[in-house]
Amino acid sequence: MGEVNTFIQSIPLDYFIILSSVLFCLGVLGVLLRKNAIVILGCVELMLNSTNLLLAAFSAYKGNGDGQLLVFFIMVVAAAEVAVGLAIIAMLYRNTRSVDVSIFNKLRG
Repeated sequence: MGEVNTFIQSIPLDYFIILSSVLFCLGVLGVLLRKNAIVILGCVELMLNSTNLLLAAFSAYKGNGDGQLLVFFIMVVAAAEVAVGLAIIAMLYRNTRSVDVSIFNKLRG
C-alpha cells in the first residue's frame, strides 16, 4: 500500500508548493489585468486547479485520501461555475456584442 505514493513522495514537497504558488499568482494576475471575460474565467479555473494540485500533493504526502476527496468536490463546483459563467457571458455577448469586461459597466442601472 505504501508503494503507491513513493513516486510522488520522491519529489520534494517544496516543488509542489512553489509550482502551485506560481500558478495561483498567474491566475490572480490574469483576473486583475485581463479584460476578456472568457480569459478571466480561465484564470479563475487556473487558481482553482493550483489549489487542487496542492491539496493532492499534501494528501499524497500524508498518505490519506481526504485531500483527494476535497479535490473531487472542488472540481464539481468548478464545472458548475464554468457552466453558469459561460451562460452569463453568452447572454452579455448577445446584448453587447463584446466580451470585454469594461463594456459591462454600462449595464449598471
